[in-house]
Amino acid sequence: MIFYYFGEYILLLKKVFKRPEKWRVYWKEMLHEMSEIGVGSLGLIIIISTFIGAVMTMQIAFQLNSDFIPRSVIGQINRDSNILELGPTISALVLMGKVGSSISSQIGSMRVTEQIDALEIMGINAAGYLILPKLLAGIIMVPVLVIIAIVCALVGGLLGGVLTGAVTSNEYVQGIQGGFNGLTVAVAMVKAFVYGFIITTVPAYKGFHVRGGALEVGQAGTRAVVVGCITILASDYIITALML
Repeated sequence: MIFYYFGEYILLLKKVFKRPEKWRVYWKEMLHEMSEIGVGSLGLIIIISTFIGAVMTMQIAFQLNSDFIPRSVIGQINRDSNILELGPTISALVLMGKVGSSISSQIGSMRVTEQIDALEIMGINAAGYLILPKLLAGIIMVPVLVIIAIVCALVGGLLGGVLTGAVTSNEYVQGIQGGFNGLTVAVAMVKAFVYGFIITTVPAYKGFHVRGGALEVGQAGTRAVVVGCITILASDYIITALML
């Protein structure tokens, strides 16, 4: 059965990437979706990332409670952890729950109310019109949100460390600056790009192929989030294994 659903997913993507009828319409929809995905999720990402950074600093300081380990290591570990894993992956899981369920419910409601059928009868590529702007917005805005999440996590780590006395601001900043490897940022951006693709296409597939009524639309949204989160974690493992 998994191959059947995967094949159906690939066929839907084939329809999505067909040449649009009017680029102007797609452009306006993409700007709207960028606002929905990016601006609409900005506050949530900032709050979650800031607290994650603060908690990480306190936990690292607790684990490295030794006179033989310089306190600047706390900032270095926090930096690499947030860039490589916590920033991209936690943000993607949060966005899958917020944005993914919204996309699945929106497209699923259009399917059960026969709006998608009406678009197809009028000769409009419904898959492209409904999904492609969301896909483009996702692969543009998710990396931006991941960058913001990483910055907020580092700032939150500084605040958490200074307020609890776990590390001084000079030691934390010294740790962030020391031993930096640019490859970690490249890995984070690759993950964010892939996550943006998954966050938009998996829920769209679930919503596009829903059958039934309001109950089935809700169930499709739940399945979309579950499958999307599992796909994000699997792709996280694959990207990490290939690039590090």
